[in-house]
Amino acid sequence: MGSEHIDEVSGISTTGHEWDGIKELNNPLPRWWVITFYITIAWAIGYTVVYPAWPMLTSATRGVLGYSSRRDVKNELAAAEVAKGKFVAAIQAKTVSEITADNTLREFAIAAGGAAFKVNCVQCHGSGAQGSKGFPNLNDDDWLWGGNAEQIQQTIAHGIRFASDPDTRLSEMPAFGDIITTDQIKQVGAYVASLSDRVQDTSLIELGANVFAENCAACHGENAKGNRELGAPDLTDAIWLYGSGETAIAAQVRAPRHGVMPAWIGRLGEIKVKELAVYVHSLGGGE
Repeated sequence: MGSEHIDEVSGISTTGHEWDGIKELNNPLPRWWVITFYITIAWAIGYTVVYPAWPMLTSATRGVLGYSSRRDVKNELAAAEVAKGKFVAAIQAKTVSEITADNTLREFAIAAGGAAFKVNCVQCHGSGAQGSKGFPNLNDDDWLWGGNAEQIQQTIAHGIRFASDPDTRLSEMPAFGDIITTDQIKQVGAYVASLSDRVQDTSLIELGANVFAENCAACHGENAKGNRELGAPDLTDAIWLYGSGETAIAAQVRAPRHGVMPAWIGRLGEIKVKELAVYVHSLGGGE
């Protein structure tokens, strides 16, 4: 045993340990810290005895209290189902117009419909229902088939051009590339574009108006405001599903694209379809 060594810089004794000339100062932890540390050890041991803790091959120790977080969650979910049961029953019994007129029921339907929208609809319509090329924006007031709650419900329930549903929405614009000439398609594209946008060759507008009256007014109306009974869009509002401008319009006239929306009633059921209809109606464009 050698004499105690005192560090020259700090004035604190060393432990006697030395590594490559570096000595360790003898700075023991404060007693309160050591006591606290031992208390936490005792607490941990007690916790593993009282609560589930130690994993085994197929389960874990249950603890003397028999506590189960899974059971708590199950009970909470069951209570939530009971609490919302009266709202679900009311939604089933009422029409979507009656639901939207009841503030409490409307708020519940919007919350439930919003959740269903995120699971089933965002893939096409976007997370904010803003749509994209070929997929309608559900926030505006441009509706092919009408934007009141019942009309939205009908569209969601039975889809658009969904072959396996006999009640699906049906509209199909003919390919005018087989009906009128290339020049006439260019003319009518210029006329339609002139209703909401600038046109490069204004001399085509008058000719295009004649082509429109002879071939397009039957569905879109003489004023080109559309016809919801036929699903014919309003051509004057500058809202375009497949692109604006005379070139894009002429391409649609020549060989139209027809989107398909699935019928959701079979997959989601009547209640969820109603909730979705109320949610979509609430986005701001509903009538």
